[in-house]
Amino acid sequence: MFGFARLVHSVSDRLDQFLRGGALVCLGLMVVFVIIQVVARYIFASPPPWTEEAARYAMVWLGLLGATMSFKTQLDPSLVKVSKNLPPLLQSVAALFRSATILMFMLPILWYSLVGLKFNLDRSFLARHWFLEAHTFEMSTFWVAISVPIFTITVLIHGAARIATPYKDKHEKELSHE
Repeated sequence: MFGFARLVHSVSDRLDQFLRGGALVCLGLMVVFVIIQVVARYIFASPPPWTEEAARYAMVWLGLLGATMSFKTQLDPSLVKVSKNLPPLLQSVAALFRSATILMFMLPILWYSLVGLKFNLDRSFLARHWFLEAHTFEMSTFWVAISVPIFTITVLIHGAARIATPYKDKHEKELSHE
């Protein structure tokens, strides 16, 4: 169990590190696209039509990647903060409730990203975007839509790491006392 807890934490940490880099790239791209748009509009009076849409797509990626980072660091908004002074049993119940709410929210998003109504794969969120093209340049909107299942899978992995934290911490304490 302790090895699994360490593995989940390791995967979560590495994934977070990778996606932080992706978020920085998206932020940089968004800024560049907006600067091109502003300069072209106010200096040349002829903005390229694709910059606004490209900035929007970079913002979608940035927002979802930022949400995973916020969840990982537990800086995401939550309705209830559980006090560390509660008895361990109540802390466990609160953690179980928090995990259940994460699953109730994320699993349907992941499901409908991959599978449509009545198990029709052609009607899934990703499949519908596969054939849609951006309005101003040739790119499938699939490459924007794929950010949604990446977001949900990442949050589920980070959630599993949160659940595994007591086991990991307990094992590390045992190792330090030996």
